Amino acid sequence: MMKFAELTSRKLAVRRPVFAMAAAALFASMLPAQAEKLTIWGGWPEMEPFYKRVGEQLKQKYPDLEISVELIALREHEKRNALALPSGAAADVIEMEVEATRYLEGGLVPPAPDNVVKFVKDGKHFDTFFQDSVTFEDKIYGVPLFRGQTALYYNTDMFAKAGLSGAPKTMADYTPYAEKLTQRDAQGKPVVSGWSLRLSGGGQGVAEKFWINLFQFGGNLIEEKNGKWKAAFANEAGRKAFKQYVENVQVLKTVSPEMKADAEAFELGQTAMFIRESWVIGDIAKKSPNLKYATAPLPRGSIVIPVNLYVPTKPGKKADLAWEYVLQANAPENLQWLLDNIGWLPNRKDVDYSAIIAKTPAFGAFVNFPADYKFFSLPAIAPASEILTRVAARLVDGYTNPKLQDDAAIDAFLKEAAAEVDTILKREGLLATP
Repeated sequence: MMKFAELTSRKLAVRRPVFAMAAAALFASMLPAQAEKLTIWGGWPEMEPFYKRVGEQLKQKYPDLEISVELIALREHEKRNALALPSGAAADVIEMEVEATRYLEGGLVPPAPDNVVKFVKDGKHFDTFFQDSVTFEDKIYGVPLFRGQTALYYNTDMFAKAGLSGAPKTMADYTPYAEKLTQRDAQGKPVVSGWSLRLSGGGQGVAEKFWINLFQFGGNLIEEKNGKWKAAFANEAGRKAFKQYVENVQVLKTVSPEMKADAEAFELGQTAMFIRESWVIGDIAKKSPNLKYATAPLPRGSIVIPVNLYVPTKPGKKADLAWEYVLQANAPENLQWLLDNIGWLPNRKDVDYSAIIAKTPAFGAFVNFPADYKFFSLPAIAPASEILTRVAARLVDGYTNPKLQDDAAIDAFLKEAAAEVDTILKREGLLATP
């Protein structure tokens, strides 16, 4: 038989949580609303001031909004995405290139909302190429922002001293140019490279740079055939491109893996020329403003790598805020600021960039090129990063391997590397039939 005390106790047991919840709600109402926070992830650290600028603009509308910009080196960013996206722990806004395909295939990133789809599909804003770069199975998943596109940078003082009046016209010309431009010490060791080549470094970058040179000889790393793919570099074009590396590193010694390379070497006056994207223009302006240099289109054409923004956050209030941030990043004044201050080429085409380009002639090589200039991009297939990383590992070893100086050895090396690429494609059901 239930005692009164027990009944009372039961009633209190029911009422106490209600009272506690009411008290908690009252206490919470007395506190300021918790600030909303958006986290931005990217793989280009120089973009930090741009993303912070966009965040400050959004904070004018949402004063309590907190923006955390977390940018790290590109390959580390790709690893971060690979770990975080499957577990649902990714940032609210993330940069991705062609590797996005694997996450879209896996359903790890939701499609964009209707207002974003309308913005991206508007032909006044983006060319079809950039629209396609954020499309998977006829659905829009992201917003194009900027692109990596390459040109030659060359030190005009060094060129003049070497008796060279302009950029090399053909890819074959690059080697004799490098010979003339290399500066050596008393023992003949190069102290200023004639041409800074990507000879090492983690991830797929080595293979991307090789592909750019290969393209100038008329080749491609992989090619599409009826919706499938196959390795396409175990041929004459591949041999010419690889042999050019070997000649410059092992035979002519115009460059070595131990020398400073890339933009750092160019800005320090430790290389005469190198091939890189437009962001270097902004970097030079900050780090070496007195450097005398010019740019030139490559002999045949350039790679174009779109960098897009995605929102992996599930649809809801926070996702809406993240998409608003993404669209604000594409505001004309922000894209003009991006080009002028960072140097990356924005993908939105209905914005007037003419004053910036006129002020900085180095942009000319990226926007004013021959009518027959050709472009290529990395394939939007899931194993693209794996393929490039595997090829890169082989190239790093091969460039300094003394056994790879004759044509037969080079052909065998390329054939073996191509076979590995085709094996990956076959595993993924993407290998084209002969």
